Amino acid sequence: MNQSLQQGFLRSALTKEGHLMTNESFFTWMNKRKASVTVNIDRVAFDQLGQWHFDAKTSNLVHESGKFFAIEGIRVSTNWGHVPSWSQPIINQSEIGFLGIIARKFDGVLHFLMQAKIEPGNINFVQLSPTLQATKSNYTRVHKGNPPNYLDYFLKENRARHTVLLDQLQSEQGARFLRKRNRNIIIEVNEDVPLLEDFCWLTLGQIHHLLGFDNVINMDTRTVISGIPFGDFSRDLIDFYNSIQPSLAPNLEFESGMLMSAIETENHLHSIETIISWFTELKSMYELQVESIGLSEVQDWNITDRHIEQKDGKYFRVIGVRAEIANREVRAWTQPLVESVQEGIIAFIVKKINGVYHFVVQAKLEAGNLDILEMAPTVQCLTGNYRKGYNEYEPAFLDYVLARQEDPKVVKYSTFQSEEGGRFYQEQNRNIIIEADDSFDEDLPDNYIWMTLNQLKTFIKYNNYLNIQARSLISAIKFI
Repeated sequence: MNQSLQQGFLRSALTKEGHLMTNESFFTWMNKRKASVTVNIDRVAFDQLGQWHFDAKTSNLVHESGKFFAIEGIRVSTNWGHVPSWSQPIINQSEIGFLGIIARKFDGVLHFLMQAKIEPGNINFVQLSPTLQATKSNYTRVHKGNPPNYLDYFLKENRARHTVLLDQLQSEQGARFLRKRNRNIIIEVNEDVPLLEDFCWLTLGQIHHLLGFDNVINMDTRTVISGIPFGDFSRDLIDFYNSIQPSLAPNLEFESGMLMSAIETENHLHSIETIISWFTELKSMYELQVESIGLSEVQDWNITDRHIEQKDGKYFRVIGVRAEIANREVRAWTQPLVESVQEGIIAFIVKKINGVYHFVVQAKLEAGNLDILEMAPTVQCLTGNYRKGYNEYEPAFLDYVLARQEDPKVVKYSTFQSEEGGRFYQEQNRNIIIEADDSFDEDLPDNYIWMTLNQLKTFIKYNNYLNIQARSLISAIKFI
């Protein structure tokens, strides 16, 4: 990506008030969109799921079309961690869907076309999603409903008319999906785009601002904007720029430090080559074998008329819902959803090293990973399994985070953010960034490493390096 495009992203990130919708008016608009749509979500038994059934041969929960997704069983063997083998249900959705955002400049500033979208699993029904959020089954109209809005802009035959700013395949939750990926894409248009009533134009700075509120920006928006690069600059150039212009963020030392970490290239503790070698060594060391099995073969899980759940009530359960959402391509349908037992915690510990903020990044194995390991936040404990009595082991740095999670002096970001509401039922996890002081040891366990935000952004450019929890938390980092 050329530098002018990166600087266009950066200018949008530094524009906290948009030209078309103010931050003050956003929530009024969002609430009006929510109030204008009839929404009914009801739990139902599995035999009321209409086009879904338990397959007679595999016992998996599948759609009669063979499309959309299935709830299947897997048996896992690994030499990573403290549990060498287990079996579990998992979502198998092999299709690659679109997570696409249309961008356009207004008064020279890049704005993004965002959708107030209602999903059956959303905590507050409506959240801000990308312009286009559709599985292949959705946009090929397996459901026989209407095509998604703005789909034509992203189809291959039309993309040549526009500028592709970002185009990546990114993974989904590795503990819940089996090798699932979506296409994260941003296109810039230079023409008028019809503005439908559930859509609005926002700058990247506005989206970052809204990420400071609980459960406003959905998971799919977060993964797309996490991949946005802001350029690479030498420390001398940054110092010179700061010397001739007042700080972009007065009294916001941490935000200014994050901007430095995002664009500075010369004071990294580890080189990109060192990080690749570290990651390659770990991938060579650890093994992950995943065998597909029927749901009835999954040990320690029970199938009832309304739940697929772990015998001790841990982790998550699969439920059925009947959804009625008046503004969707299909207005009423039934489907399974995954319900978390409790909220979890996702945290990055950061520290200034060589004057630049570095993040403690872990290499994490999850059953659904495409290539054994992905880079994850410092602490990633979903479904409440970090609580006493729920955890099989104590993750590194968990006690450090829990002991400081309420300290305003070191907590630089803390919100509840939802998982994707099309597959997960009212699931939220606490997303938190904690700044460590000078006493925090720079020597880390073998599967952890220090990386700057610029380096994290570099690895996001490539498939299957950073997991969705890391990308979600990175997306919330603002500079103003």
